[in-house]
Amino acid sequence: QVQLVESGGGLVQAGASLRLACAASGRAFSSYAMALGWFRQAPGKEREFVAAISWSGSSRYYADSVKGRFTISRDNAKNTVYLQMNSLKPEDTAVYYCAAKVGGSTSTRGADFGSWGQGTQVTVSS
Repeated sequence: QVQLVESGGGLVQAGASLRLACAASGRAFSSYAMALGWFRQAPGKEREFVAAISWSGSSRYYADSVKGRFTISRDNAKNTVYLQMNSLKPEDTAVYYCAAKVGGSTSTRGADFGSWGQGTQVTVSS
């Protein structure tokens, strides 16, 4: 089991940037070829996929709504995954969760990820 802790959320104005980080403990990312993902859940809405990255970092996937604005990256030596969010919009307001998937291929489905962080709030004002 891997424990995940997100950080970096906050309140910003539209057009600003934020960088989220998710640090892991318990199991190293590289030990089990973990794919990593970011998901978000806005009030009254279902959780949705944001971005995912393969264990090696060679494959990255993005939701259409964030493509070109968000960048996912990882540092396996630091057991940390990042989400750089630029040109933020009010509709990006949500609780952002990082998730880890042991082995296998990268996924965009939340059900495929076995470990989740507690979430960090991102609020974008207009």
